[in-house]
Amino acid sequence: MNANGIGGSNAAIELAKLSDMSNDIQPISKREFAQRVEKAQLIMRERGIDACYLNAGTNLYYFTGTRWYASERMVGAILPANGDIEYIAPHFEIDTLEQFMVLKGKIHPWHEHQSPYQTVNRALSEMGIHQGKLAIDESSQFFISNGIQLACPELQLIDAKPITAGCRMQKSSAELALLQRAKDMTLAVHKAAARILREGISSQEVEAFINEAHKRVGASSGSYFCIVLFGQDTAFPHGVSNPKTLDKNDMVLIDTGCQLHGYNSDITRSYVFGQATPKQRQVWQHEKQAQLEAFAAAQINAPCAQVDRAARDYLVAQGYGPEYNLPGLPHRTGHGIGLDIHEWPYLVASEQTALANGMCFSNEPMLCIPGEFGVRLEDHFYMTDDGPKWFTEPAHSVDDPFAYMTQ
Repeated sequence: MNANGIGGSNAAIELAKLSDMSNDIQPISKREFAQRVEKAQLIMRERGIDACYLNAGTNLYYFTGTRWYASERMVGAILPANGDIEYIAPHFEIDTLEQFMVLKGKIHPWHEHQSPYQTVNRALSEMGIHQGKLAIDESSQFFISNGIQLACPELQLIDAKPITAGCRMQKSSAELALLQRAKDMTLAVHKAAARILREGISSQEVEAFINEAHKRVGASSGSYFCIVLFGQDTAFPHGVSNPKTLDKNDMVLIDTGCQLHGYNSDITRSYVFGQATPKQRQVWQHEKQAQLEAFAAAQINAPCAQVDRAARDYLVAQGYGPEYNLPGLPHRTGHGIGLDIHEWPYLVASEQTALANGMCFSNEPMLCIPGEFGVRLEDHFYMTDDGPKWFTEPAHSVDDPFAYMTQ
């Protein structure tokens, strides 16, 4: 292995070094799911919301522990402001759904020739809800919200985001532990991936390695996503249709993550395979400093917009931009993370949500130099009463990104 951890090894050697890092981590408990429901109901009562529809997906899982994917068949749950949660599902899925439930509840079934939206209407009526406000999971497909509205004309449909985001934005200690471990796992994979690089390697080969490496460290499904870019391709934030192979002195950008009990990691590293040019070195350092400026601006009660502004103002002072213009930072500085890899709130100029204890964010004020290269350094932090704390320490330097030569 090379001294800086970039190149000098191969996939077989690096995979053999990896071991399961997930054995001692605990999933979310049934008690915590119940506490989430209680908090949601408190928000609903404070806002005069009579019930909330939770669609299959991360919102349903967050509140009930029930893992189910969204499809053309309506599966979800109705959470009343008072009372127990109840489920809506196709009749033929009842036995399967019951196996996935953590918080049990009555199931209101519908057969294939029947309207699931009328089933929702009947379920609400049985709960004593005939009029008032029904909050709809913001991730629901339009056909679901439209179907419910047509079937329940006496109800006022509103956005459930104040309930869903209102609960999910601030993570519990159990959630922070899962996020921390997922990120630890992905950082170990990043280090292994850097060591297998060689001239001529394809991005597809590196992606395949990263997928298998994630499995080795305990992510049963492998990579949740993976972007591997070399040279000029690194100037495209989310990749190109026909990625190039690796050449000597190319900028390398690897952005990947995994899931652990549903919670996401998402880390990006950029470095040079070979010798960095003065410009690569300068841009890399500007990127790191922008990341640090954003981190320093993340203070309790400050608006999320302040974090984006700090990174962008620093970069403008260095001659980039302004705003989203290139060369410069073409997107927001960061996003929330949890059960969804991108979730509320966002570190962007329009977001006035106040930073609060337990909020978790990516910090990735990417620099794109069209026709040359791009640099994205992405780490995540979480808010405490004393300020922001890193989940993973930022990259050390362009020559020694994983700090091997400082140990």
